[in-house]
Amino acid sequence: MDENERQVISKLRQRAGDQPRRIIFPEGQDARVLEAANGLAEQQWCLPVVCDPDPAIALHPDVETVSVSEPELLERAARQLVENRKQKGMDYDTAIEMVKNPLLFTALLVRTRFVDGSVAGSLAATASVIRAGLYGVGTAAGRNLVSSFFLMQLPDRAVTYADCGVVPDPDDQALAEIAVSAASNHALLTGEVPRVAMLSFSTKGSASHEHVDKVVRATSIAQAMAPDIEIDGELQFDAAWVPDVAARKAPDSPVAGQANVLIFPDLASGNIAYKLTERLAGAQALGPLVQGLRQPCMDLSRGCSVEDIIDVAVIASVMASAGSELR
Repeated sequence: MDENERQVISKLRQRAGDQPRRIIFPEGQDARVLEAANGLAEQQWCLPVVCDPDPAIALHPDVETVSVSEPELLERAARQLVENRKQKGMDYDTAIEMVKNPLLFTALLVRTRFVDGSVAGSLAATASVIRAGLYGVGTAAGRNLVSSFFLMQLPDRAVTYADCGVVPDPDDQALAEIAVSAASNHALLTGEVPRVAMLSFSTKGSASHEHVDKVVRATSIAQAMAPDIEIDGELQFDAAWVPDVAARKAPDSPVAGQANVLIFPDLASGNIAYKLTERLAGAQALGPLVQGLRQPCMDLSRGCSVEDIIDVAVIASVMASAGSELR
């Protein structure tokens, strides 16, 4: 993918460089992470902080390092965990042991504003990264659900897919919250007005099934949650994407034929769709990008490249600058 085809991420890199944020990486033993940190520091797209890096790999002078063995930071993280979990009976002795886990340690450093965001998942499973984010920073104001989205960079445009990585079978309320969060993040990252299609195997009543009913209910809930965002459903993909098909199937829809945010009814369809788009259409899939947390704690695919890590760190930096109300 050439630079013209990466227009969105190029703009995000510029925005991140204009206001670089401190982004921490807990998986300092991964050579890909250290190479990405070096690249980020060299380009000044963010201020990388690496936890317990492999000493055999040289780091750029502007890469900061920290360790879970540093008493001051360990205490800082433990006290924050006690505060976060005091209603669950968390005590300091338990907390000081828990925060020796690098994922939780770094998420808590985000919560205490020692850093602005974290990027993990090159070695750890998504469930572990999400759990650390929930324990460390908690959910954003007005959000009850942590989900994810992919920014799909196609040759001629960028499209947001959600949820393709976290919530297996969202109910109507959860699906609505996924849609509203994804729309806000699409606007933040692309600068475009979001047009949200709630996808199904039915368009405007063409099929009858309880799975369709869920999408119809979720659409109504999402529209009530965010009346200023164009959200419509239920729509089949062709009606959401192709203007000629939209004119026939959903002529009165404000979204059909021009959707740029695609909300899938469950994780199976979303995950399959993003991988198909990546492999068959040659799209770059940035994500899964975590949404719904108070501060950015981003996840990576364990098959990620160095460039993927750089780009997710850039996105974390931009989201940190924007503030939690957009997540």
